[in-house]
Amino acid sequence: MNRELRVAAYAVCVRDGQVLLARWVAPDGAKRWTLPGGGMDHGEDPYDTVIREVEEETGYACDPVRLLGVDSVTRRYPRRLGTFADFQGLRIVYEGRITGGELRHETTGSTDLAAWHPLDEVARLDHVELVDTGMELWRTKPAVGRAAFPGR
Repeated sequence: MNRELRVAAYAVCVRDGQVLLARWVAPDGAKRWTLPGGGMDHGEDPYDTVIREVEEETGYACDPVRLLGVDSVTRRYPRRLGTFADFQGLRIVYEGRITGGELRHETTGSTDLAAWHPLDEVARLDHVELVDTGMELWRTKPAVGRAAFPGR
């Protein structure tokens, strides 16, 4: 089994009672809302990653104003020739403030749409669990930087 580690940075950008989300397109074509952000390039600082990724996915300039926390997930994914990957995702989550730019959609990446959503409607959206984690970190701003969910 191959071990894979992916380090990524994401932003929770809330403005006027709405949160900015990007719609992720899965390899199978399924589409679900996620926080804007993504994988770090080798040698890149996570702070710079979140600035770059928010701009790529939404068109906005983002100022990371606070580190909200770090989330770690593990998964088992099928790979070629019947093998599997033991995957770990390390997700660094910032609170972001939009400082410029204009909303636009990514055309050559893993997302196809960006939009503002009312905070009270997020739970009803088809979204990845990272959205719940990010919103919990944003609401509670835990001192240890870890969202408190049952079973953790």
